[in-house]
Amino acid sequence: MVDFSHLVANNPDFNDADREWLHHLVADWQVIADLSFADLLLVLPGANGRYIVAGQCRPSTVMSVRFEDMVGSTIEGEDARAISKAMTEQKISRLDHYRAVGNTTVCDVYAPVRREGKVLGVVVRETNMATRMLNGRYESESIAAGKNLFEMIPAGTFPYRDAILNQRHNARVSDGFIVLSEDGIVEYASPNAISCFRRLGSVDVMEGQSLSQIGTSLIHENDMLPETLPLVLAGKAAVDSEINANRSTVSLRSLPFFGPHGRTGAVVLCRDVTEVRRREKELETKDAAIAEIHHRVKNNLQAVSALLRLQARRTKSPEVKSELEEAMRRVETIAVVHEGLSQTADEIVDFDKVIADLLRMSVDLATSKDQHIRISYLGKFGMMPAQDATPLSLVLTELVTNAVEHGFQGRTEGNVWISVGRGGSSLNIVVEDDGIGYMSESDQGMARSNGSGLGTQIINTFVKNDFGGSVRWEPRRDGGTRVVLDMKLRAAQ
Repeated sequence: MVDFSHLVANNPDFNDADREWLHHLVADWQVIADLSFADLLLVLPGANGRYIVAGQCRPSTVMSVRFEDMVGSTIEGEDARAISKAMTEQKISRLDHYRAVGNTTVCDVYAPVRREGKVLGVVVRETNMATRMLNGRYESESIAAGKNLFEMIPAGTFPYRDAILNQRHNARVSDGFIVLSEDGIVEYASPNAISCFRRLGSVDVMEGQSLSQIGTSLIHENDMLPETLPLVLAGKAAVDSEINANRSTVSLRSLPFFGPHGRTGAVVLCRDVTEVRRREKELETKDAAIAEIHHRVKNNLQAVSALLRLQARRTKSPEVKSELEEAMRRVETIAVVHEGLSQTADEIVDFDKVIADLLRMSVDLATSKDQHIRISYLGKFGMMPAQDATPLSLVLTELVTNAVEHGFQGRTEGNVWISVGRGGSSLNIVVEDDGIGYMSESDQGMARSNGSGLGTQIINTFVKNDFGGSVRWEPRRDGGTRVVLDMKLRAAQ
């Protein structure tokens, strides 16, 4: 499927700066479409003198002229001739007659896209003439603001070179707009814009007043003042900001108008984001509470591990000491998985990273000082939710620990290979080692017990009961042991 990025990236006439300019244009041209109550098409020159539609923008303030997707289509006939004329003359042009698109009468205006004197393409503004009948003050001011921005495209001043946009919920035209003069005086404020400032506590008539003075009067002496707010209120730069007053929050964005002799005014978009910010604060509070719970669980698991370690050191029975150390290792395994899960907001963990740390820790605990066991991986587990990550990590640590304890007795080095195949909810894992042999690690097709047999129970219970899978022990072709796990993940992403 042909899309904007593909058409721009594969045009040999564009350099990286040209492509970046076009990306900035389509990222911000929705404002022009909404203010102008018109559809926009970005047309680029293609091979053999053809013109290709690379981008399409429908207005959200009026019904679109185009119901079909135009991206990738070829422009022909009088439209192509008008586009060629606009690119050659490097100025705005229009057809000398209206054109019919279906049952709609359309006025076409062509603005060449220029960057540093180079014409990259043409933006076509398609206006449904039915929207120009019986216009009121709101429509007239909106169309005039859209016209100012549209005329900046061939001048190379739109899109903005130094725009600074930091807000996550930028205002749209329908949320409210204010037209400013060159001196920052309010020439027009839409009804929604007036409502935004009423919520902030402003009760004065806005037209004829300085927007900077209106905004300043709402801010108390000790209130935090964003650095970009004065620039937005004066309409001097393409930046965004927020104003907080009267327990309300309004997001603001300034779009300056530039003519041949410099800045001529601006349109400021505004949006009441009070409820959005309130919900964000609630989420921040909940996140902080969840983080505190994770921290306490982590501390409790560490305390349990420490108690087991202390008890293992004090006991004189080798069997009891071994069992306590196994319990300590399992608690630490759960703690490591929990730590990985606590660092994500959606309880999904990068299992490849977690299991690598866990198995390294398990090998270090199970080996003697002069043993060097290497672990290699083939394939990826991917992202995994807590419901599957915790039991699977226990199964794998038990298998690797079993291989180290029974497969490498009397040896100073060895290898463990873990191969992973994942497709949807299906997971196949093969754990192999080059130890002393299959019989040393298995007992009647299960992990060889080193005491209570809890490790065997953990492997079988989780794989068979929780994952509905199977465990198969068999000798490795080149010596050692091979364990094959086939299972179904319960919460696969």
